[in-house]
Amino acid sequence: MGNVPSAVKHCLSYQHLLKEQLWIGEPALQPPAQELLTSGFPEFVKIVEVGPRDGLQNEKAVVPTDVKIELIDRLSKSGLPVIEVTSFVSSKWVPQMADHTEVMRGIECYPGVRYPVLTPNLQGFHSAIAAGATEVSVFGAASEPFSKMNINCTIEESMDKFEDVVKSARNMDIPVRGYVSCALGCPYEGNIAPAKVAEVSKRLYSMGCYEISLGDTIGVGTPGSMKRMLDSVVMEIPVNAIAVHCHDTYGQALANILTAMQMGVSVVDSAVAGLGGCPYAKGATGNVATEDVIYMLNGLGINTGVNLNKVMEAGNFICTALNKKTNSKVAQASFSG
Repeated sequence: MGNVPSAVKHCLSYQHLLKEQLWIGEPALQPPAQELLTSGFPEFVKIVEVGPRDGLQNEKAVVPTDVKIELIDRLSKSGLPVIEVTSFVSSKWVPQMADHTEVMRGIECYPGVRYPVLTPNLQGFHSAIAAGATEVSVFGAASEPFSKMNINCTIEESMDKFEDVVKSARNMDIPVRGYVSCALGCPYEGNIAPAKVAEVSKRLYSMGCYEISLGDTIGVGTPGSMKRMLDSVVMEIPVNAIAVHCHDTYGQALANILTAMQMGVSVVDSAVAGLGGCPYAKGATGNVATEDVIYMLNGLGINTGVNLNKVMEAGNFICTALNKKTNSKVAQASFSG
């Protein structure tokens, strides 16, 4: 490199390293298929971006509608296949989602991108469809006290409500996704038996939910508890119908996702910039950052179809709008200096 100063050499080497690690959004270099098979990882992982809904619902200051729309439109340009837009819940319970209709109608829907919304009951479902939603989700829990706090009904009562939603959705050819909160621990109940998670998952899958997202709502899970829980759930529903939704409260989210993938799970929920928390789960920090998940998957040679650089730009946009620091380690390192 001639007489290039050592500090400059270091910077050039660092930039080369970043490029090698694929942070700039270039297609992931695919290792031989046999290598992926022997490692136990899937060749493709579907990323479900939950930042606009699960990420923003816990913000104390109301996020302007146009900011939400701009965030979703930016994420749509990144190649993300699924972006959870909003929640059709009562503004009394979640004020941050009061503009659900305006957001749903205001976004630009990109070809090949799905835009599901949360609907707790039949009223929310009909409001969502009227606003233009073409996919919905219902959200239950494996914990009785959390179910009562989060959706104001018992697990059994929630299943009755979900049955109504799924039946109406089926009649309209609307796909329904199911969530199971507190799959690895509850802020009120503590440890949750894997059999309970499996039971709720089976109920949701049996009623017609095409995919079941298992949420570590307060981020207390470890690779060990993730494995034990999934061992139980896969006895009741197909592994290709399972997604994982990890919060990073104890810094275990990426390790838990890695464990889930080794067990055959190929759908991962995440939030841009690690946004999120839970209004009814004290102490829960943000979702695992989409940027960090994609960086890890790129390094493994696992395809996602997502441009990491564009996701980081969307994360920078929303963090600037919220006047907060990103929770993504990858974004922090990439934008530093």
